[in-house]
Amino acid sequence: MPNRSVVYKILAACGVLMATAGLSTAVSRKTPPVNAGNPPPMQAPAPPQKAPAPSLQAQARDLEAMAEEFVRRKKIPGMAMAIVQNGQVLSARGYGVTDVRSGQPVGADTVFRLASLSKAFAATMTGILVEEQALGWDTPVSKQLPAFKLRDFQASQKLTVSDILSHQVGLAKNTYDRDLEQNIPYPLLAERLSNAPMACTPGDCYGYQNIAYSLIGDIVFAVTGDFYTHQVEKKIFAPLGMRHATYGREALMAGANWAKPHVYTGKAWVSTVPNENYYHVPPAAGVNASIADMAIWLNAQLGHNPDVLSPQLLEKIQTPQVNTPGELRSSGWRSERLDRAAYAMGWRVFDYKGHKMVFHGGAVRGYRSLIAFLPDQDTGLVVLWNSASAAPSAFLPTWFDMALGIEGRDWLGLNAPAGSAQTGDPD
Repeated sequence: MPNRSVVYKILAACGVLMATAGLSTAVSRKTPPVNAGNPPPMQAPAPPQKAPAPSLQAQARDLEAMAEEFVRRKKIPGMAMAIVQNGQVLSARGYGVTDVRSGQPVGADTVFRLASLSKAFAATMTGILVEEQALGWDTPVSKQLPAFKLRDFQASQKLTVSDILSHQVGLAKNTYDRDLEQNIPYPLLAERLSNAPMACTPGDCYGYQNIAYSLIGDIVFAVTGDFYTHQVEKKIFAPLGMRHATYGREALMAGANWAKPHVYTGKAWVSTVPNENYYHVPPAAGVNASIADMAIWLNAQLGHNPDVLSPQLLEKIQTPQVNTPGELRSSGWRSERLDRAAYAMGWRVFDYKGHKMVFHGGAVRGYRSLIAFLPDQDTGLVVLWNSASAAPSAFLPTWFDMALGIEGRDWLGLNAPAGSAQTGDPD
């Protein structure tokens, strides 16, 4: 596999090398936009309340006790959870082990892969550059990456930075993800976008992406002359004090305290080695961080670090850009608690029983993660775990039900037989 730094240097310096030979002139088959028939996008998330809500410290302690029992009874290898409210960290600790073989306990500083939680860092990094006037949200991608092309050349000229960050590139969902999982280098996949079938004109429909989303890394290089990962480290990780946050597999495995991924063999969870493939698209899925880091990040996204992330930046990236009604059709807590769904920039936005919820989930082999917050209640949580189990997703509705005073639902299944698990999709 090529060195990632070399890949980014070649890509960005050349303006994303795109093949022009064999460009199809066939008319793309149009598909109806996914937002057809859905209500208009929700308004921008409200800022934190000026008058702090009553403390949820007691509820946080209750959730910690539930987490201890949950990890033991549901046989989850390891997990870390953070809860914040009113700018304070109510809880940030680990449960279970980093590796079932070693038995090392998960702590607040244990580092996990974040997978797609990385997308919000890309949107935030872009927002910082917009405020520095290095580019604009409506800047055409072709302006910074002149060689970039889609199958529809005219559509290529219309594609903007905000289209990329809101997954409105016009491509089918997860274009070339399977090829990435087969270790085909990102530069080649970025080049192949010139021949990928179009689902719609950019900006007209939603299609979740990892390859196309990572063009943001090339744009950042083009406008700063520095690698995307370095810019995030310098302008987000360092000023916020996220001291364990890094990019890439080498950085993850170089640490003394990191959670190993686990796969289920049919009888038990077994630890394994982290896959490299999604680390090759850093803006989409490249971040590693501890739960202590993520508590800081959560409070920053709630507006408690205005010296680093301005209220205007946060409002912009948390404002819905396109409706995603398909996100409401899954089973479990989504179908019971959510009424509307949209994608902002690097964030999903839902209506959780009348309250705006900003959310994202992530999943790669052996790791899963979720982050969510209610801006009007100034509270949120992050859960990171080192297995493919979907069961820990239930901590999200459990916490928000507790925060909102909603009773009567055992989302964690602690009243069910030991070993059973709730289902759910964290993404």
